[in-house]
Amino acid sequence: MNKTYPITNLYVFGDSLSDAGMVFRATGGMYPPNSTYFQGRYSNGKVWIEYLAQQLHLSSQQTNNFAYGGATSGNVGNSFVPSLLNQVQSFTQTQKQINSDALCVLWAGANDYLQGVDSATIPVNNVMNALTALTNVGAKKVLVANLPDLGHLPATRSSANSGYLSALTQAHNQGLRRSLKVLSHQNSELQIAALDANALYQNAIANPAAFGFTNVISSCLSGSTPSGNPEQFLFWDGIHPTTAAHRIIGETAFSAIQEAGIIKSRSILVP
Repeated sequence: MNKTYPITNLYVFGDSLSDAGMVFRATGGMYPPNSTYFQGRYSNGKVWIEYLAQQLHLSSQQTNNFAYGGATSGNVGNSFVPSLLNQVQSFTQTQKQINSDALCVLWAGANDYLQGVDSATIPVNNVMNALTALTNVGAKKVLVANLPDLGHLPATRSSANSGYLSALTQAHNQGLRRSLKVLSHQNSELQIAALDANALYQNAIANPAAFGFTNVISSCLSGSTPSGNPEQFLFWDGIHPTTAAHRIIGETAFSAIQEAGIIKSRSILVP
């Protein structure tokens, strides 16, 4: 039979795409509002990291999610919301050693550009510094996601800076890919899986039917009312994907982890 090498824990750092209730709890259940969002998620159901945890057979006790909606990569924006670097710093101050079979997940940067950061250099450096801080406490397995095209979201595609946001996205993703490649050469013990969210969104927009979508342009949520069948929409609101899209992101992340050799099966003899 096949036995999968286990991931023992998930440690998640990021923004609203990964937030499973941190802002909701911090605001006493005020935001995101329960009437239009699912139990503190910025979507109409579970987010991708929860689908990934299911595929990895991890319980909620084994999943430690520090992602905050609105988080930037570093010290810009709202001081009430811990940035990616702040999240990792708080974690590493209390966690002096990470189990080598834990998976650390980082996905951030979109809010930097949506809030006006006009160069990819600092956000990419912030992600890499967060990653380095985790490796310094023993992280050996990491999953890092790039950014979907920020100029082609329902909230931005018709705006004056749509093209500029697309260019920043491209610069961010190129810089991130180069930096991860350098790091993997420097640290041979580190296993890095790359979640290519950019390509996934592009594929879904170019070929919606292959993903079960009929609308990949506009948001399902119109004011406080969903329009049509949410399962057929890529976007729930102007920025965030539906839970149907999150499920696909989770499956893609699982595949990326397998391709990186972080989880693999081996044949074992069973008496």
